[in-house]
Amino acid sequence: MTSAPEPSEAEPSGAGPSETGTHPPGAPDADPADAMPGRVGESEHRGAPSRRALAAVVVILIIMVIASWVGDALGPGLVDTRPLLLIALNSRIRWLVLTVNDLNPVAYFTVGTLRALASDPLFYLLGYWYGDSAVRWMEQRTVTVGQLMRSLERSFGTWGYPLVAIAPNNPICLLAGAARMRPAVFMTLNVGGTIARLALIKLLGEAFEAPINWVLDVIRTYRLQLIVISVLAVAFSVWNETRKGTSEIEQLRHLEQDVGGDGDSGETGRATPGEP
Repeated sequence: MTSAPEPSEAEPSGAGPSETGTHPPGAPDADPADAMPGRVGESEHRGAPSRRALAAVVVILIIMVIASWVGDALGPGLVDTRPLLLIALNSRIRWLVLTVNDLNPVAYFTVGTLRALASDPLFYLLGYWYGDSAVRWMEQRTVTVGQLMRSLERSFGTWGYPLVAIAPNNPICLLAGAARMRPAVFMTLNVGGTIARLALIKLLGEAFEAPINWVLDVIRTYRLQLIVISVLAVAFSVWNETRKGTSEIEQLRHLEQDVGGDGDSGETGRATPGEP
Protein backbone atom coordinates (compact mmCIF):
# COMPACT_ATOMS: atom_id res chain seq x y z
CA MET A 1 0.00 0.00 0.00
CA THR A 2 1.49 3.28 -1.10
CA SER A 3 1.71 5.96 1.55
CA ALA A 4 0.64 9.51 0.90
CA PRO A 5 3.48 11.74 -0.31
CA GLU A 6 5.15 13.88 2.29
CA PRO A 7 4.38 17.61 2.09
CA SER A 8 8.00 18.33 1.19
CA GLU A 9 7.64 16.17 -1.96
CA ALA A 10 4.42 17.78 -3.09
CA GLU A 11 5.57 21.33 -2.63
CA PRO A 12 9.26 21.88 -1.90
CA SER A 13 9.95 24.75 0.41
CA GLY A 14 10.92 27.93 -1.44
CA ALA A 15 10.35 26.43 -4.89
CA GLY A 16 8.09 29.23 -6.05
CA PRO A 17 10.30 32.28 -5.55
CA SER A 18 13.60 30.68 -6.50
CA GLU A 19 12.31 29.33 -9.84
CA THR A 20 9.88 31.97 -11.00
CA GLY A 21 11.09 35.07 -9.18
CA THR A 22 7.53 35.74 -7.93
CA HIS A 23 5.59 34.77 -4.83
CA PRO A 24 3.13 31.91 -5.25
CA PRO A 25 -0.49 32.60 -4.29
CA GLY A 26 -0.87 32.99 -0.57
CA ALA A 27 2.88 33.26 0.08
CA PRO A 28 4.01 35.97 2.49
CA ASP A 29 5.66 39.11 1.20
CA ALA A 30 9.45 39.43 1.13
CA ASP A 31 11.23 39.67 4.44
CA PRO A 32 10.95 43.32 5.59
CA ALA A 33 14.59 43.16 6.62
CA ASP A 34 15.47 43.09 2.94
CA ALA A 35 14.51 46.77 2.79
CA MET A 36 17.04 47.69 5.43
CA PRO A 37 20.66 48.51 4.65
CA GLY A 38 23.28 45.99 5.62
CA ARG A 39 21.71 42.88 4.14
CA VAL A 40 23.74 42.49 0.97
CA GLY A 41 21.94 40.56 -1.72
CA GLU A 42 22.13 36.85 -2.27
CA SER A 43 24.41 35.56 -4.98
CA GLU A 44 21.53 34.76 -7.34
CA HIS A 45 19.95 37.53 -9.39
CA ARG A 46 16.80 39.06 -8.00
CA GLY A 47 14.57 40.22 -10.81
CA ALA A 48 17.50 40.65 -13.23
CA PRO A 49 16.64 43.07 -16.05
CA SER A 50 16.29 42.45 -19.74
CA ARG A 51 19.44 42.88 -21.76
CA ARG A 52 17.98 46.03 -23.26
CA ALA A 53 17.49 47.60 -19.82
CA LEU A 54 20.99 46.63 -18.72
CA ALA A 55 22.46 47.91 -21.98
CA ALA A 56 20.72 51.27 -21.47
CA VAL A 57 22.21 51.61 -17.98
CA VAL A 58 25.68 50.67 -19.23
CA VAL A 59 25.54 53.12 -22.16
CA ILE A 60 24.48 56.01 -19.91
CA LEU A 61 27.27 55.22 -17.44
CA ILE A 62 29.85 55.07 -20.25
CA ILE A 63 28.68 58.45 -21.55
CA MET A 64 29.09 59.92 -18.07
CA VAL A 65 32.58 58.44 -17.73
CA ILE A 66 33.62 60.02 -21.03
CA ALA A 67 32.05 63.34 -20.00
CA SER A 68 34.07 63.28 -16.76
CA TRP A 69 37.27 62.68 -18.72
CA VAL A 70 36.48 65.61 -21.02
CA GLY A 71 35.71 67.84 -18.04
CA ASP A 72 38.97 66.98 -16.30
CA ALA A 73 41.00 67.39 -19.49
CA LEU A 74 39.49 70.76 -20.48
CA GLY A 75 38.79 72.01 -16.96
CA PRO A 76 41.43 74.78 -16.98
CA GLY A 77 39.91 76.15 -20.17
CA LEU A 78 36.29 76.01 -18.98
CA VAL A 79 36.49 76.81 -15.28
CA ASP A 80 36.04 80.58 -15.71
CA THR A 81 34.79 80.80 -19.30
CA ARG A 82 32.08 78.07 -19.34
CA PRO A 83 31.64 77.12 -15.68
CA LEU A 84 28.13 75.69 -16.10
CA LEU A 85 29.28 73.43 -18.93
CA LEU A 86 32.20 72.28 -16.79
CA ILE A 87 30.08 71.14 -13.84
CA ALA A 88 27.64 69.51 -16.28
CA LEU A 89 30.54 67.45 -17.61
CA ASN A 90 32.24 66.80 -14.29
CA SER A 91 30.94 67.56 -10.79
CA ARG A 92 34.13 66.87 -8.86
CA ILE A 93 34.41 68.98 -5.73
CA ARG A 94 37.38 70.95 -7.08
CA TRP A 95 35.38 72.15 -10.07
CA LEU A 96 32.33 72.94 -7.94
CA VAL A 97 34.48 75.01 -5.56
CA LEU A 98 36.22 76.91 -8.35
CA THR A 99 32.98 77.71 -10.23
CA VAL A 100 30.52 78.33 -7.39
CA ASN A 101 31.11 82.10 -7.11
CA ASP A 102 30.71 82.66 -10.86
CA LEU A 103 27.40 80.85 -11.23
CA ASN A 104 23.84 81.93 -10.62
CA PRO A 105 22.66 80.02 -7.51
CA VAL A 106 19.68 78.52 -9.36
CA ALA A 107 21.89 77.24 -12.19
CA TYR A 108 24.53 76.04 -9.74
CA PHE A 109 22.12 74.02 -7.61
CA THR A 110 20.10 72.69 -10.56
CA VAL A 111 22.96 71.52 -12.78
CA GLY A 112 25.21 70.59 -9.85
CA THR A 113 22.51 68.44 -8.24
CA LEU A 114 21.50 66.69 -11.46
CA ARG A 115 25.10 65.92 -12.44
CA ALA A 116 26.12 64.76 -8.98
CA LEU A 117 23.09 62.45 -8.81
CA ALA A 118 23.26 61.17 -12.38
CA SER A 119 25.09 57.90 -11.78
CA ASP A 120 23.77 57.15 -8.28
CA PRO A 121 20.40 55.56 -9.16
CA LEU A 122 22.07 53.55 -11.93
CA PHE A 123 24.56 51.93 -9.55
CA TYR A 124 21.70 51.43 -7.08
CA LEU A 125 19.83 49.54 -9.82
CA LEU A 126 22.84 47.35 -10.55
CA GLY A 127 23.03 46.40 -6.88
CA TYR A 128 19.27 45.90 -6.68
CA TRP A 129 19.21 43.71 -9.80
CA TYR A 130 22.29 41.58 -9.19
CA GLY A 131 22.81 41.62 -5.43
CA ASP A 132 25.98 39.95 -4.25
CA SER A 133 27.20 39.38 -7.82
CA ALA A 134 27.28 43.14 -8.38
CA VAL A 135 29.14 43.65 -5.10
CA ARG A 136 31.78 41.10 -6.16
CA TRP A 137 32.06 42.84 -9.57
CA MET A 138 32.67 46.18 -7.86
CA GLU A 139 35.22 44.64 -5.50
CA GLN A 140 37.25 43.26 -8.41
CA ARG A 141 37.58 46.57 -10.25
CA THR A 142 40.78 47.62 -8.45
CA VAL A 143 42.61 46.69 -5.28
CA THR A 144 41.64 50.02 -3.69
CA VAL A 145 37.96 49.65 -4.56
CA GLY A 146 38.00 46.05 -3.35
CA GLN A 147 39.38 47.07 0.04
CA LEU A 148 36.83 49.89 0.28
CA MET A 149 33.94 47.60 -0.58
CA ARG A 150 34.90 44.98 1.99
CA SER A 151 35.16 47.69 4.64
CA LEU A 152 31.81 49.19 3.66
CA GLU A 153 30.06 45.81 3.64
CA ARG A 154 31.02 45.25 7.27
CA SER A 155 29.72 48.64 8.39
CA PHE A 156 26.79 49.16 6.03
CA GLY A 157 24.23 47.67 8.39
CA THR A 158 25.02 50.36 10.96
CA TRP A 159 26.03 53.29 8.77
CA GLY A 160 24.09 52.67 5.55
CA TYR A 161 21.70 55.60 5.86
CA PRO A 162 24.30 58.27 6.77
CA LEU A 163 26.71 56.92 4.15
CA VAL A 164 24.11 57.35 1.39
CA ALA A 165 23.36 60.89 2.60
CA ILE A 166 26.95 62.05 3.17
CA ALA A 167 29.08 60.16 0.65
CA PRO A 168 26.93 58.54 -2.05
CA ASN A 169 29.73 57.39 -4.34
CA ASN A 170 29.33 54.50 -6.77
CA PRO A 171 30.25 51.67 -4.34
CA ILE A 172 27.91 52.99 -1.63
CA CYS A 173 24.99 53.35 -4.04
CA LEU A 174 25.59 49.83 -5.35
CA LEU A 175 25.67 48.48 -1.79
CA ALA A 176 22.41 50.30 -1.02
CA GLY A 177 20.76 48.51 -3.92
CA ALA A 178 22.26 45.15 -2.99
CA ALA A 179 21.01 45.63 0.58
CA ARG A 180 17.54 46.33 -0.80
CA MET A 181 17.29 49.76 0.77
CA ARG A 182 13.85 51.04 -0.19
CA PRO A 183 14.04 53.18 -3.38
CA ALA A 184 12.14 56.08 -1.78
CA VAL A 185 14.47 56.08 1.22
CA PHE A 186 17.53 55.87 -1.02
CA MET A 187 16.44 58.78 -3.22
CA THR A 188 15.41 60.94 -0.24
CA LEU A 189 18.77 60.47 1.47
CA ASN A 190 20.69 60.81 -1.78
CA VAL A 191 18.98 63.97 -3.03
CA GLY A 192 18.87 65.61 0.39
CA GLY A 193 22.51 64.85 1.08
CA THR A 194 23.60 66.11 -2.34
CA ILE A 195 21.77 69.43 -1.97
CA ALA A 196 23.21 69.86 1.53
CA ARG A 197 26.72 69.18 0.19
CA LEU A 198 26.28 71.75 -2.59
CA ALA A 199 24.99 74.26 -0.03
CA LEU A 200 28.10 73.69 2.08
CA ILE A 201 30.32 74.25 -0.96
CA LYS A 202 28.40 77.46 -1.66
CA LEU A 203 29.13 78.70 1.87
CA LEU A 204 32.78 77.72 1.57
CA GLY A 205 33.01 79.53 -1.76
CA GLU A 206 31.73 82.73 -0.20
CA ALA A 207 34.01 82.37 2.83
CA PHE A 208 37.14 81.68 0.75
CA GLU A 209 36.38 83.88 -2.24
CA ALA A 210 39.81 85.56 -2.20
CA PRO A 211 41.87 82.31 -2.34
CA ILE A 212 39.54 80.91 -5.01
CA ASN A 213 39.98 84.04 -7.12
CA TRP A 214 43.75 83.72 -6.72
CA VAL A 215 43.64 80.16 -8.05
CA LEU A 216 41.50 81.31 -10.98
CA ASP A 217 44.01 84.08 -11.75
CA VAL A 218 46.81 81.47 -11.85
CA ILE A 219 44.73 79.35 -14.21
CA ARG A 220 44.14 82.33 -16.50
CA THR A 221 47.85 83.15 -16.54
CA TYR A 222 48.97 79.62 -17.40
CA ARG A 223 45.81 78.40 -19.12
CA LEU A 224 47.41 76.88 -22.21
CA GLN A 225 50.09 75.04 -20.24
CA LEU A 226 47.53 73.72 -17.75
CA ILE A 227 45.23 72.50 -20.53
CA VAL A 228 48.12 70.61 -22.14
CA ILE A 229 49.08 69.08 -18.78
CA SER A 230 45.46 68.13 -18.03
CA VAL A 231 44.90 66.53 -21.43
CA LEU A 232 48.12 64.54 -21.16
CA ALA A 233 47.33 63.47 -17.59
CA VAL A 234 43.84 62.24 -18.51
CA ALA A 235 45.13 60.51 -21.65
CA PHE A 236 47.87 58.74 -19.70
CA SER A 237 45.44 57.69 -16.98
CA VAL A 238 43.00 56.23 -19.52
CA TRP A 239 45.81 54.48 -21.41
CA ASN A 240 47.31 53.03 -18.23
CA GLU A 241 43.95 51.76 -16.95
CA THR A 242 43.16 50.25 -20.35
CA ARG A 243 46.56 48.53 -20.42
CA LYS A 244 45.95 47.06 -16.97
CA GLY A 245 42.38 46.07 -17.78
CA THR A 246 40.94 48.36 -15.09
CA SER A 247 39.37 50.96 -17.38
CA GLU A 248 35.89 51.94 -16.24
CA ILE A 249 34.54 51.66 -19.77
CA GLU A 250 36.02 48.19 -20.30
CA GLN A 251 34.57 46.97 -17.01
CA LEU A 252 31.15 48.39 -17.83
CA ARG A 253 31.18 46.83 -21.30
CA HIS A 254 31.67 43.38 -19.78
CA LEU A 255 29.45 43.92 -16.75
CA GLU A 256 26.80 41.43 -17.88
CA GLN A 257 29.39 38.73 -18.45
CA ASP A 258 31.10 39.44 -15.11
CA VAL A 259 27.90 39.21 -13.08
CA GLY A 260 26.38 36.43 -15.21
CA GLY A 261 23.30 38.44 -16.16
CA ASP A 262 20.10 36.60 -16.97
CA GLY A 263 18.86 38.88 -19.69
CA ASP A 264 15.70 37.89 -21.52
CA SER A 265 16.64 34.33 -22.30
CA GLY A 266 16.49 32.87 -18.82
CA GLU A 267 19.94 31.37 -19.43
CA THR A 268 23.16 32.56 -17.89
CA GLY A 269 23.21 35.46 -20.28
CA ARG A 270 27.01 35.62 -20.56
CA ALA A 271 28.11 37.85 -23.37
CA THR A 272 30.25 36.53 -26.18
CA PRO A 273 33.76 38.01 -26.42
CA GLY A 274 33.58 41.64 -27.48
CA GLU A 275 29.84 41.88 -26.78
CA PRO A 276 28.89 44.71 -24.40
